[in-house]
Amino acid sequence: MQTVVAVYTGQGLADPLKKVFQELLPDIRLISIIDDSLIGDVNRAGHIPDHVSRHLIQYYRHAEELGADIILNTCSSVGDVAEDARSAIGIPIVRIDEWMAAKAVASYARIGVLATLPSTLEPTLRLIQCKADEAGTQVQLVSGLAEGAFDALISGKPEEHDRLLLETAKRVAETADVLVLAQGSMARMEQALEEATSKPVLSSPRSGVEQVKALLDAALEAKEGS
Repeated sequence: MQTVVAVYTGQGLADPLKKVFQELLPDIRLISIIDDSLIGDVNRAGHIPDHVSRHLIQYYRHAEELGADIILNTCSSVGDVAEDARSAIGIPIVRIDEWMAAKAVASYARIGVLATLPSTLEPTLRLIQCKADEAGTQVQLVSGLAEGAFDALISGKPEEHDRLLLETAKRVAETADVLVLAQGSMARMEQALEEATSKPVLSSPRSGVEQVKALLDAALEAKEGS
């Protein structure tokens, strides 16, 4: 049985992502490693502190020991750590937003990026620009930080969070061809944002699992063909 270890820096995405795995990869062994102290430390520092990087790499190594075929890094805010760790870890590490970013640059020239945290917005902008550079494509990035939305959410005011995000999306959509959701936890707003802006909206949870599935399928085919 193939094994995937999903590494989380918070609680919010674990259950929704598990449902996507059950749909797309029902027969795999899925293990979750959750350390919800990490995203708080990143948000307070405004960058990835050294101890957060160390802990994540420890979790990746633990995933290897658990027999993982693939590690899924589920937090866009720490995607740079996953990128840097690939050379040190003996199994593939998938960044949850990697395929989303690649799809955006393959299909659109003006890309709006929505986030409720600066610590997630900047890494996502860098990732999309990196994918554009790899593809030799020129893109225009439009930043959309929904200030106050994250605080509203953690304060138990989801309606205020959604209102602020919707307002930001409408503003960004005026100069963007597509809207990219920087945080997987925002995926529940995908349809509402599409309806409000009349622009396509891309989110990461499903595309991240699709990338995992593609890699697992390729590995299985290679094993059967050898």
